[in-house]
Amino acid sequence: MAVLSQLIANGLIAGSIYALMAAGFSMMFSIQRFMNIAHGATYVVGAFSAYLFAKIIGWPFWIAFPIAIAVATLLGILINHIVFEPLQKEKDKNLALLLASFGMFLLIESIILMIFGADVKSFGLPVERGMDILGAIITPLQLIIIITAPVVFIGIWLFLKKTLVGKALRATSDNTVIAATMGINIRAMTFISTGLGSALAGLAGILVALEQNLEHSMGMSAILKGLTAAIVGGIGNVPAAILGGYLIGLAENLGIWYLPSGYKDAISFVILIIFLLFRPQGFFGMKKREEVAE
Repeated sequence: MAVLSQLIANGLIAGSIYALMAAGFSMMFSIQRFMNIAHGATYVVGAFSAYLFAKIIGWPFWIAFPIAIAVATLLGILINHIVFEPLQKEKDKNLALLLASFGMFLLIESIILMIFGADVKSFGLPVERGMDILGAIITPLQLIIIITAPVVFIGIWLFLKKTLVGKALRATSDNTVIAATMGINIRAMTFISTGLGSALAGLAGILVALEQNLEHSMGMSAILKGLTAAIVGGIGNVPAAILGGYLIGLAENLGIWYLPSGYKDAISFVILIIFLLFRPQGFFGMKKREEVAE
């Protein structure tokens, strides 16, 4: 029973990170209508910015981390403004945007490598004694991860449901053409969704870096897991993507109860293939939306 409790706890920890990435993916996809691979770059930049401000410069965490999230947010917005907006006018924009986003991911990853080097970085936090919670041993940092993600998700839900901007984002996500005819500024909604999605990626990068290590190549795994979670839940549906993140995290960790731990990544990708073949719309599907007139 203790083993099961530990695997569930590990699944919730991993699922929290996957859900943050998936929520960002879905939030941007619902407005932009393409898979933004550069989302992984904001994850890496968030982590390394936190390392720069807190570890190298020596700022307190409570100052360094919000600024690192702001840097990741600004990066996502700048990439959208400088690269993606001009490509929206292209005839084959979906392919162009996908390739451009992948190119930006590789470029930023290379810049991180050039600045920080290829060696593994660490915040060097002291090893903390784990607490016994319902039979699972969880460190205080892991508990913070488990608690932080739902708090953020509740904040997102309140923002989308209760604020005028949130309602405008939902309207734009449902039907861009009708939203535009109602006077909603589509460009502003793209700006906001990109900023929020990038902030979530930056936060996820920081949380992972605190518990594990930092590597310039850490973004690719985050992209794959976040995208898998978003597809399993329902790409374009933020609450469903969040649920998909937790499902993938639990499936991976419960799966290694019977399989060697090396198969953890394979479990999530097998689930992805199954969904792509038999239920590409995910658990909760996605509303059919009219595309913006070419």
